[in-house]
Amino acid sequence: DVCNATVVEAAAYAHDLGHPPFGHLGESTLDRLARTELGLADGFEGNAQTYRILTALDVVENAPRGLNLTSAVRAASAKYPWAPSVEAREVERIGAPRGIRRSPDGAYRVHKYSAYDLDVDDLTAARQGVDAEPLRQSIEGAVMDLADDIAYSVHDVDDFYRAGILDHAPIAAEFRGWLDDVLEWRSRDDAEVRAELMPGAGLERLRRKMRRDDPWIADDEAFLAAVSDVDAEMVTDLLARPFDGSLTAERRLAAFTDRWIRRFQESAQLRPLDTPRAGPVVLSPWAWHHVEVLKFVHKRFVLSRPDLAIQQRGMSRILARSVRALGEWLDDDLDRARTPRRLRELIALAREQYAALPAGRRPTDAEAETLARSRGIVDYVASLTDAQAFALSEAI
Repeated sequence: DVCNATVVEAAAYAHDLGHPPFGHLGESTLDRLARTELGLADGFEGNAQTYRILTALDVVENAPRGLNLTSAVRAASAKYPWAPSVEAREVERIGAPRGIRRSPDGAYRVHKYSAYDLDVDDLTAARQGVDAEPLRQSIEGAVMDLADDIAYSVHDVDDFYRAGILDHAPIAAEFRGWLDDVLEWRSRDDAEVRAELMPGAGLERLRRKMRRDDPWIADDEAFLAAVSDVDAEMVTDLLARPFDGSLTAERRLAAFTDRWIRRFQESAQLRPLDTPRAGPVVLSPWAWHHVEVLKFVHKRFVLSRPDLAIQQRGMSRILARSVRALGEWLDDDLDRARTPRRLRELIALAREQYAALPAGRRPTDAEAETLARSRGIVDYVASLTDAQAFALSEAI
């Protein structure tokens, strides 16, 4: 395969367009609301919303809808190139790729996807124009995915260290709590580890999750090496000295960031045969374990900080209140005409898309009206900035 750098760049620019207000917290909240209150079986997913923005919601001159992008760019932007309705026999043929998990009862659960059922025909058409195996990323999509992993694991550490959010003491306690008792952690049963609150339990849960979700690559010794390296270079060396904005601190941080990015770039390799990865290019096993440990620091000590819980609960309520209030407004026969024009246009667009689905997948007119209303509300709320979502919730 030949990798087109321009296509990679376009897909990278597009990657986070589908993030709703309040980022990943907003994503999980909108997904819950879409499924449980709005009747959308395919829920809300940031990657699928990105694809929907590119191909349906955003506008450009001389195109009926979407940005009129090439097949290569549309295919590359699909990090998880399937819809939630993907058939089990397709998954079975290659083994569950990242984004699809096999539950203990043998069923497959799609938790990441890049197209709603409403938009999957466009994705299918785009992928027919590129050289990509079923359920696997195009080569440009795979490179974009690796770049996202590197940015997540390295640049986020850079950002939050600068902001003073990465508190050295609890991170150091977590790493020492696991490294000092590696064999003892491995000997404990799953239920006990799930309930454990002591430092080190989070890393042990990560190790077990990696072995459960990616047994083809997860390795205990590689995980130990990754935790040891991150502990030495990030926890003990970098974070032990708070960022003070000095040139010395800038140099230390730049050296750390450049060193880790270079390592990860140099570790990229062609996918080994018969592996359930989604694309033709992957990180080496060494790099993959290190990326997962660095991402753990972000998830555990930034996204899941206890002092953010109250704010995050408030953010969820803002989105829930907005979704419900817009639905009530649309149900108000006396005042429906004054709903935001863009909301009505988004509903009309979804209605057209449902009407254009193939006969076997097309809902009845009554079902399509309900689904279009729901998808339009989700599209509208997802398009807001944090400040706009807060203002809408307060005003409505």
